[in-house]
Amino acid sequence: MEKLLNELSSKCNSAYKLNCDTETDIEIPENLKRKSDLGLPNISEIDLLRHFTNLSRKNYSLSTCFYPLGSCTMKHNPLINERIAKNRAFNLIHPYQPTETMQGILKIIYNLERDLCEISGMNCFSLQQAAGAHGEFTGLLVIAKYFKSIGQKRIHIIVPDSAHGTNSASAVMAGFNVIPLKSNPDGSISILKLKKILTPDVAGIMLTVPNTLGVFEKNILEISKIVHKNGSLLYYDGANLNAIMGIVKPGDMGFDVMHINLHKTFSAPHGGGGPGSGPVGVKTFLEPFLPVPRIKKKKSKFVLDYEKHNSIGRVKAFFGNFPIILKAYVYIKSLGAKGLKNASEQAVLNANYMLSKFKNKITVPAGDKCMHEFVLSLKSLLKNNIKTVDIAKRLLDYGYYSPTIYFPLIVEEAVMIEPTETESKKTLDLFINIFNNILFEEMSKKPHKIKEAPVNTPLKRLNEIEAARKPVLKW
Repeated sequence: MEKLLNELSSKCNSAYKLNCDTETDIEIPENLKRKSDLGLPNISEIDLLRHFTNLSRKNYSLSTCFYPLGSCTMKHNPLINERIAKNRAFNLIHPYQPTETMQGILKIIYNLERDLCEISGMNCFSLQQAAGAHGEFTGLLVIAKYFKSIGQKRIHIIVPDSAHGTNSASAVMAGFNVIPLKSNPDGSISILKLKKILTPDVAGIMLTVPNTLGVFEKNILEISKIVHKNGSLLYYDGANLNAIMGIVKPGDMGFDVMHINLHKTFSAPHGGGGPGSGPVGVKTFLEPFLPVPRIKKKKSKFVLDYEKHNSIGRVKAFFGNFPIILKAYVYIKSLGAKGLKNASEQAVLNANYMLSKFKNKITVPAGDKCMHEFVLSLKSLLKNNIKTVDIAKRLLDYGYYSPTIYFPLIVEEAVMIEPTETESKKTLDLFINIFNNILFEEMSKKPHKIKEAPVNTPLKRLNEIEAARKPVLKW
């Protein structure tokens, strides 16, 4: 084999040096030639085409159906994003190139930082982070480094019980202790309870606005004032930014640091463990602690600045997940300020329309109005030994991915629905009718159909606990 490779290499190199496009005859040694055929099946082109087309149809995606996954903002990814991201000018670059040869790339990253500052009310951003949780971790490291720089030992982070699970995990990984804060029934913050746990050694509080029940925190300015008076900082979990972009800015609410999920709010693909991007934005006084390198503009050129002595250091190789950065940039430039605002308004309208079709039949813990998503509790409706997970499995038989279930944890038998702005009224009505039919027709008349679901999928109901603990990672 080594002889063959050497011969191939020499022939190819010769052809390359001669700039010759003609085929080069290469004599393969007899002992390396196959003595029998490969045994490949004989198959017609149409059968092969159908095989791969049917495989693709087994994938569930926004290209095939509605994806009402609450808290995750599964919105349509415009095809123009994909076309531009596949452009050879972008996907043939290499991060070790001299900066002089990638000025266009650095300009896009620099400009996206400026756009995100304008949208969020922050003063500067780092785009290195590979996901939202990675952004949380980075933001908390910045907070820790800030307090260390001013000689204060603050070891606690307050996290509401309605928060995303990654908030607590990120805080612990960043070296903090987590103080849980019990929320009101609608997921909002109790000022009285907050004051009781806000001690001098609290570094900050992590909030999602709107919260995970789809409710805007009406006391956010008072909360900000109380937290800052204590010398603590406010962290904004940007998971629900899709509800407020173009309408209100986290920076104006008093937040000091935040992350943005580019793969949610700004339309890049989301799911399957990636790809992701979670840029971190901060107010000016926290800028020295952001990861390096920072992209700076000097006259007409863009340079990489590593001279940040208070920086927490690098948190990811190179400059970030550039294809996702590029898609977010295209999305923002395509829609503009007016379009981004309209997207949020439409997302809120769609969610409230769906909620209006459920609220008189199903318990709504957070009231009869919402922002971009809402949470239902099926506890009072369930009978015949049927659980919320059974309803979710039955939806698969109708061709729908289930909404988020059993989250947030403060709602029993929770179903969390986020329609996003990209779905039509017709699509929403079809889902509403099927969901109501399962709950109010099948549960009484055909409970076995729900308990046996799914029956129309390639695989039947799996043992999810075993699948999580013992995943099969190869065929």
